[in-house]
Amino acid sequence: MSLFDRLTGSLRKTRQLVADGLERAIGGSARIDERLFEELEETLLRGDVGPATTEELLSRLRRAVREKGVENPGEIPALLRGIAAEILEGAAAPSAPAAAGLPEARGATTSGAARPHVILVCGVNGVGKTTTIAKLARRYAVAGKSVLVVAADTFRAAASEQLAIWAKRAGAEFIPSATGADPAAVAFDGVRAGVARGMGVVIVDTAGRLHAKTNLMEELKKIHRVAGKALDGAPHEVLLVLDATIGQNGLAQAREFLASTAVTGLVLAKLDGTARGGVVLAIARETSLPVRYVGVGEGLEDLEDFDPRAFARALIPVEGDE
Repeated sequence: MSLFDRLTGSLRKTRQLVADGLERAIGGSARIDERLFEELEETLLRGDVGPATTEELLSRLRRAVREKGVENPGEIPALLRGIAAEILEGAAAPSAPAAAGLPEARGATTSGAARPHVILVCGVNGVGKTTTIAKLARRYAVAGKSVLVVAADTFRAAASEQLAIWAKRAGAEFIPSATGADPAAVAFDGVRAGVARGMGVVIVDTAGRLHAKTNLMEELKKIHRVAGKALDGAPHEVLLVLDATIGQNGLAQAREFLASTAVTGLVLAKLDGTARGGVVLAIARETSLPVRYVGVGEGLEDLEDFDPRAFARALIPVEGDE
């Protein structure tokens, strides 16, 4: 199945919402008028694109119609898709390390041990962080990389046990933790273990911290610092997992995390089945962070690289799509 097909399936509810809105806006219209733009605005807002991003989309659409001399309402979907793709391209990750191309060793420490690629994963409880870590570990394992998953979420009871099950399924090694243990100490020991074992990738889980709790945000900053003490330059990536089904609330979470830690990329989980897929446009526009991956199902293989053009094509139907 192609990426477009997988994304179309995952975005089917949002895509249908957009398709219905386009049909209402364009169907029966002989010309491009204000009613058409009002219908489009309602459709975008219902898809959780958000007021600010909807306004920008429609402003750019009006300009494109004017500059290109477009008179046929039937050309609107293709124009809208192109503008959406341009916004999403700001959320692409051109320099992010691909699973298949990541070197097994990133140099050597003074002891001669391998330098793993360290990924710190954060996000609020319930967003799909644990399964996202498993999917990410699976991607690297399938690509032939040795993976170590570190359970630094010591805040939630049974978090370590749950992650252990997923790590085993993904083919990764695992370092557990006890509820109530110092999460920064667990992260430090985990990164050091990754160096000692010559691992290619170390993925550190963190507590599903509520973004409104300052003490937990400070803890996340501490984990970030101690990872750097365990291995110079670590963490190499800080991925924030967001739940696509909660729409604009996910954008609010992203703002809070960005104010507290050095997030380098986003993962949009639970994209499959949501009618709020338009929030990806708002996230891309307002955070200026690369969307690294999108979760398109519950299986270990259901994590896709974010492709802005494919996403825009799956989100906004145009006549002639296969």
